[in-house]
Formats: sequence, C-alpha cells, structure tokens
Amino acid sequence: MTGLRPVFRLLLVWVVAALTLLLCSWALPGFEIDGAPTALAAAALLGLLNALVWPVLVRLVLPLTVLTLGLAPLALNAAMVSLVAWALDGVTLDGFWWGLAVTVAVTAVSMSLTALLALDDDTVVLRHLLDSRRSRSTDDGPGDGRPPGVIFLQIDGLALPVLQRAVRDGNAPTIAGWLRDGTHHLAPWTTGWSSQTGVSQAGILLGSHADMPAFRWYEKDTGRTFVSNRPRHAAELERRLSNGAGLLHADGASRGNIFTGDAADAVLTMASAGRKRGRIGAGYYAYFSKPYTTMRTLLGVLVEVVREMQQAGAQRRRDVRPRVHRGGVYPLLRAFTTVLTRDVIVATLIGDMNAGRSVVYADFVGYDEVAHHSGVERYDALETLRRLDHELARLTRAAEQVARPYRFVVLSDHGQSQGATFRTRYGRTLAELVGTACRRPAADSGEQRPAAAGQESWGYAGGALTEIAAGPGLAGKVAGRATRSRRRAEDGDVVIGPAAGAESDNPDSDGGDEVIVLASGNLGLVYLTHDPSRLTREQIDERYPDLIPTLLAHPGIGFLLVATEARGPVVLSAGGELELATGVVLGDDPLAPFGEDARTQVSRTDAYPHCADLMVNSLWEPATGEVAAFEELVGSHGGLGGDQTHPFLLYPADLPAPLEHLVGAEEVHGQLRSWLAHLGHEAFAEVPSRRVEPSA
Repeated sequence: MTGLRPVFRLLLVWVVAALTLLLCSWALPGFEIDGAPTALAAAALLGLLNALVWPVLVRLVLPLTVLTLGLAPLALNAAMVSLVAWALDGVTLDGFWWGLAVTVAVTAVSMSLTALLALDDDTVVLRHLLDSRRSRSTDDGPGDGRPPGVIFLQIDGLALPVLQRAVRDGNAPTIAGWLRDGTHHLAPWTTGWSSQTGVSQAGILLGSHADMPAFRWYEKDTGRTFVSNRPRHAAELERRLSNGAGLLHADGASRGNIFTGDAADAVLTMASAGRKRGRIGAGYYAYFSKPYTTMRTLLGVLVEVVREMQQAGAQRRRDVRPRVHRGGVYPLLRAFTTVLTRDVIVATLIGDMNAGRSVVYADFVGYDEVAHHSGVERYDALETLRRLDHELARLTRAAEQVARPYRFVVLSDHGQSQGATFRTRYGRTLAELVGTACRRPAADSGEQRPAAAGQESWGYAGGALTEIAAGPGLAGKVAGRATRSRRRAEDGDVVIGPAAGAESDNPDSDGGDEVIVLASGNLGLVYLTHDPSRLTREQIDERYPDLIPTLLAHPGIGFLLVATEARGPVVLSAGGELELATGVVLGDDPLAPFGEDARTQVSRTDAYPHCADLMVNSLWEPATGEVAAFEELVGSHGGLGGDQTHPFLLYPADLPAPLEHLVGAEEVHGQLRSWLAHLGHEAFAEVPSRRVEPSA
C-alpha cells in the first residue's frame, strides 16, 4: 500500500484539479472548458508544464520572485494556463487576468485538499523540500567518524519569561515537549546594556561586539552614523570585529542573520549582502523551483497581509493601548519576515542537513517583528510564536530523514519590554526634548517619528533587496533598477536631519548640526558634534547648561551616563549618582532598579571609543514592567529595564550545563564553542584570541 500511495496522491490531485477547472468554467465568465475529458486533459497538461517548464522559468525570474513576495511565479502559472488554453481545443480564456483567477482557484483548492483530506501538510512539504535537495554529503551515516552537526536556531526577541509562559499556556508545544521529555534544558543569559540583535549577533557569531554602543550610533571622529542591520554597515562592522574564526568558520552556514560568523555560505545575511557575496540562487531557487512550496508560501503571504490588517483593525476598534501605527507597507513587511523569509530559511536548513553541513546558525525574526508593533504577549505575537514552534517540529522531523545526526540548540538574542512610547506619554520625542534644552533643534535619523514604526523591518527587507539586485541575468538588473532608491536609503549612509521644532535661539550657535539624538528602543544617544571627542559633564554644562538638568528632571528618564573630569564616568538620576569606577553612591543608586548586572553592563559601554556624550535610558516601571521607548514601538529593546535583557538558551540535555551566570553575548559565544568542542568539532577545541578594531 505504501508503494501505491504516491500514485493515489497523483491521481487524486489530477482529478481534483480537473474538477476545479470545471468549477472555474462555471463560475468565471472569462474561462470556459468543454466537458470533463477536456478538463482532465487540461489538468494533466498544466501539471506537466509545472513539472518541466516551471523550474526553468523560476530560475530566470528568481530575483523578481522574492521581490514580489512570490507574486511573479503566480503570474508564470497564469501564463501557463494561457498556454494550455492555446494548446487545447475546448479551452477558452479571455485574457491574462482570467488565467490569474484560475491559478488562484486551483492553488487554493489544492492547499485546502491537503488540509481537509488530512494528507499531512508537513509530510508533503518535507517531501518536496527533501526531494528538491539531493544530498551532497559525503557521510555514510552516524558511524563515519564525523561528530553530530549542530543547528543553532535563534528566535529573535523572545524573552525567557515569555517563553516560559508560552510553554505553560500551550503556545510553544514543541519546546514544551522537549522540556517535558527531558531531551532539552532551559538556561538564562543576560545581554549587555544594548539589548538588540546587532550587538548580540556580533558577540555570538564573531566573539566580539566591541564599540557597538547601540543599534544605531554616530561616530563623531568620522561623521558616520551606523545602523547595524544595514548591509554595508554590517559588512564594515564584521570587517572590524572578525578574527576569521567565528562560530561558523568551519563548514558553517549563516541563514537570515546580520553577520556571517565567518561562514563561507550565507543566505539572507546582511554582512554578505553588503559585500555583494549573498548567493540569491542558493537561498531561493531550490525552494521556488517547486510549484507546491511556492504557492504555499504565496498563499501564506496573502493570508498574513489580511491577518495583519484584521488584527490592526481589531486593536483600533477595541482601543487597545499602547499601540502604534501599523499601516502603509507594514503588512507587506510583516508578511516578508513572518512567512517568506521563514519558509525560505526552513527550506535552506533542510538542505543544509541533507548536505551534512557541520554548523548552521539561523535567525527567525517573525516574532520580534510582530511583537514590536502588536505587543509582546498579545494574541498576534503569540500566534506568530506558535507557527515558529511548529517549524521547529518540522525541522526535527527532517533531521530524522538525513544521514548525519543533528543537535538543535534554540536561543534568543534578547527579549522585549512593552509600554507606551516616550512621544505618546509626553507629547514629544527625546530629540525634541533635547532640542528644547539646548535651545536649538536636535537632529535625528527619523526613527523617533510616528511614521517610522516599520523602519527596522526595512532593514531586513533591504538586505534581501541588495541580494536580489546582485542576482544574475536580466531579472537581477530589472530588480536592481526597480529598487535602486530604496536600496540606497537602506544601504547607504544614514541621513541626519533636523527634528521638528523651532529654529535655534541659542546666540552661541554656529548654525551647524551640533546636537544629534539617536534612539535604539528605550536607549537614547546624545552627541554634541562641535567637538570630535567625547565631552565631559563640565564641557556639556558650559555649552548647554540646561541639558543635563532638563533630562534628569524629566519623568520619562530613568538614568543617564556621562563622563566627568574628576570622577570618571558617572551615572545620574533625579535621586542620586553612582561613580562607575569606585562604586561610590550619592543619594539613591540610579542603577539599583535595573538589576545586579546593570553596573557591569553600563561600564562595558562606557569603555567604547564611540560611546555617546550622553547615554540616556528611559524609565522602567517595576510594577507594570513597562518602559518608554524613544522609538515608536509598543514592544522595544535596546536598553535596560524589564525582560528585554533576559534571553534564553535551550540546549540538548546531554551537553554540559552552561555557566551559571552568562553576561553578554561574548560569553554565549564561548559557551556555544565549548559545546561544539564537546561534540567533537576539532575546529573549536581552542577559542582563538579576538582581533578588535574599535574604530575605522
């Protein structure tokens, strides 16, 4: 019976496709088909074209496939319907758009059939993915002497407490099963002050995040503003930080990350795209060469767009607060991160396991993206987490069908903290507050304005656009021209412009951009650019005497860091001061509410050459767990306060337990290397010394 099952499946799909064509003939005035025999012939010819012609056409238009979130193959399929109508007597089609309607109908019915008849979508998807990736491995099996491969799966932005509640409440059943069965253990770790993906991945993948004070920062000596997830910026940062022996340097692969980890093979990775080394074909062709998986992803994209619009509308109708703007192109950006990149990364990981690759690190950004805009534990975000958890189950099933054994380590790079934004609470941005105190408008890079709620999403999309534009052939050139302006905005130097506000009334102003304010979640960076070096409090007070008192008196500010001439770096709040070097406290300790690691976290940032003149952390309300992000995000990360600094490690139970208290992504890097060494990966037997170039 097992041998006949594929034949039965083929016959069933053929008959259903023919019935669907007959239904379309009855329902669509622009499409006619002459009886059941013609419908069977048309369904057979369409299936043959999908099998033989589709892979060739998809390769030709592959960049456009990704650029259009899968719509280009839909147009190809509509063209095939037109070809069937031309080739067969008894089939009439009145134009391309009717062919598109037929394509959507046939695809929807095919996907519904899989669900309704319990044909096991996971089995179908795995069969398509494994069949499309012929094993290139030289493994003969588990006994060939090679150690188990390791797949590191990063769930971006998921805090340990949120995961624990998701396990308890049934929102992460795969992970819950691992913990319940004892195959995996869960451990905490703590981020640095800058709790965000750029810093965390630099530390985890490269072993160093030196001189990265935030997600975006300004370098006064060069006049450059860095945003860590922009391709060209990521490439430059990796050049500074890499010692050539990162986490993925030995037969490793990077999937969907900011940095490559020194992997030779990188797909949807910002740093490789910035160096024009992204391999668009390797990442996408095997996936989109199959009509089933392509249409599955396309339908997922369409459903996700509708889902986002429905969920955003429900928030507005119920007046859920806090909330942010979710319109414009954000529904498409959400679909890009939660569906298209997820599906491609999962498919690529299955290919990596089929090929017997040693070490792979993949980042799933969907939960982080939705939590930013919907809320950390609201239904929208937890639904995205449930679907990611399902992908973990699919990957473990795939691992059982390949030659080399694999271990799965799941981790997060940071968490998120929720709360009404600084602008929502107080009616103005941090840049506007600083500008008022300095009596001149402060410049920013736009991230603090209401319309910037989807700006981080564009960073990931920008990496894909850069890869697409570098693709071969005519399609790559067309994609490059179509996205040139957007890619320039995403990949180029950040434009610093004046924030909204009155013209300068400072008589000492020389008219230049002396004040720049950048935001990374609830961490703000203030630069006074008339001097290329970091200024002390005494120098700041002399030029802008109202600036520090204004910030300390504001209820939305938790604390700030500033250098002093006599006492070294000092942390200030409305109620007290802390000398970082000596630990001397005057009044209340400003860092006491932010945890036992706060002094270490702040001290590390203070040592960076490009630490801002003022590093400003928003309030944190322990009673509610809320922060006041300086960006327009409901769920945010980037500073101290709440769950944003508390990610997790989920590791196989037969690996040694990690250090009791891991602080910083660099320590996580060492832990992951030690696990690889424990499993027998000789390239990680010794941790090499780091090469750090703090400045360009």
